[in-house]
Amino acid sequence: MPPELEQTLALLSAHRSVLGYLLLSRGDRVSIIRHSGVVFEGEHGKRYASVIGRIVESVQAGLEEVSGEENDGDHIRFMRIRTKRHELMISPDDRFLLAVLHDPAT
Repeated sequence: MPPELEQTLALLSAHRSVLGYLLLSRGDRVSIIRHSGVVFEGEHGKRYASVIGRIVESVQAGLEEVSGEENDGDHIRFMRIRTKRHELMISPDDRFLLAVLHDPAT
């Protein structure tokens, strides 16, 4: 992994409001490349990874449906989903997904 990415992930992990992050590969099946935080350990992390992959696919499909032919090639750059307790920030690109879960009250 490039040193710049290592440094960025370390900074994310060190932030007091961050509960964890998932670095995921994109493909037919989303898989965890790296993670941080207890919330993403074991089966719970695998469920989060699967759901995040489905969310990105669904939003991208909706964007393509709405934008039609005129905005061909429009892609998601960043998503922020806020719930009652947490905030999930997702940054997708062609090969990877980076998801960060944090507590906005902290």
